[in-house]
Amino acid sequence: MDVEILSRIQFALTVSFHYIYPPLSIGLGLIMVILEGKFLLTKNPEYHVLARFWTKIFALTFGIGVATGIVMEFEFGTNWATYSRYVGDIFGSALAAEGIFAFALESGFLGVLLFGWNRVSPKVHFISTAGVWFGSLFSAVWIVVANSWQQTPAGYHIVGEGMNARAEITDFWAMVFNPSSVDRLSHVWLGSFLAGAFLVMSVHAYYLLKNRYVEVSKKAFKVALVVAIIFSLGQLLTGHHSADGVAVNQPAKLAAMEGHYDSLAAADMYILGWVDQENEKVTGLSIPGGLSFLLHYNFTEPVIGLNAFPKEDQPSQVNAVFQFYHIMIAIGMALIGISLLGGFLWFRGQLFEHKWFLMLAIFSVFLPQIANQAGWFAAEMGRQPWVVYGLLRTSDALSKVVTANQVMFSIILFSLIYILLFSLFIYLLNKKIQHGPAEDDLIDERPKQKEIAGAF
Repeated sequence: MDVEILSRIQFALTVSFHYIYPPLSIGLGLIMVILEGKFLLTKNPEYHVLARFWTKIFALTFGIGVATGIVMEFEFGTNWATYSRYVGDIFGSALAAEGIFAFALESGFLGVLLFGWNRVSPKVHFISTAGVWFGSLFSAVWIVVANSWQQTPAGYHIVGEGMNARAEITDFWAMVFNPSSVDRLSHVWLGSFLAGAFLVMSVHAYYLLKNRYVEVSKKAFKVALVVAIIFSLGQLLTGHHSADGVAVNQPAKLAAMEGHYDSLAAADMYILGWVDQENEKVTGLSIPGGLSFLLHYNFTEPVIGLNAFPKEDQPSQVNAVFQFYHIMIAIGMALIGISLLGGFLWFRGQLFEHKWFLMLAIFSVFLPQIANQAGWFAAEMGRQPWVVYGLLRTSDALSKVVTANQVMFSIILFSLIYILLFSLFIYLLNKKIQHGPAEDDLIDERPKQKEIAGAF
């Protein structure tokens, strides 16, 4: 394999591994804010115990997320030097804003969140928890803004020519609110909330099946289920709006997502299928004209197809884009179904009476993670062959001095390190889950909470 393919594989490896953790941090941050808020409102010490328990797991995911994110910034310089020079002004502004608005907020409150339980009042600790959560949201803002600018560049002009060309910001807010940033950010946020909610549901469903921590688990499960219901339905709306934006700004990507080639024909919406890229055909189960209806509210309206673009401007792996896109959609619908099923059982007073549903909740923890990964793969592979859409090709963005052997060696090393880190994460996560909300917290914390409650 050549340097370009290996460098793309290396970056995909590091991004995919890193992207396990930020969504969990954002989603768990929301759950923690809700749990502490309910403690402040109800004075029920069980919510305090739950907040402390999930703060420990949040700290684990947050720490590994920060460590794995640093690697990607170095890769920009080592493997993608031309790209770094081209987008340095754009990325530099976004990453600087992340440091000022996100990391400063997170780091300012993180110490209080982790170590201030018995040192500050519950109200101050709640504010710290909210501060860390807002910091994680702002961090996602600037990363998504930078990535969205690659998809839909705006607020810039090009300085220099040839290999010395680079993009400079002419309008900072036009760069921030580029045509895809708001849609993509809302989609990422909601995917993160679902990742956190389904992790909480999974862990507490496990406790309920084992008949451990029953009362606190019922409370935590209900909180997470409400989050799952709201944001799984919301994700359907943000996904549809995002697809509308892709149709306008990146029609080649949308055509690849549905395997649509003929620009003179209406576009079907596939439930599942397989793209024969050589013969430009899709075999599968589809709704005739379904994509045309979603975009134009007309089943016979033509949709721009891949044949409208030169071969060199089409995504090179159409079937892969198609499959990742449909995996994301299928899981999104499954999450809606699981959430609404839980809501129906809750309405019937049977939420915790069916072991099969609790088992389903346990294993559903993997679904948001797979959907998040599949969505990013569809978005990034669908943008190819451009690293900055319509401006800079991926093949031109590489460092000129890096060899294939060097990249392959780094991929092997990264793989080994990430396997160790992931194994450590799973070991520590399992250890914390097996320990659970500490028995001494459930018993001994109650007198302490009476003292705390008296401080209000």
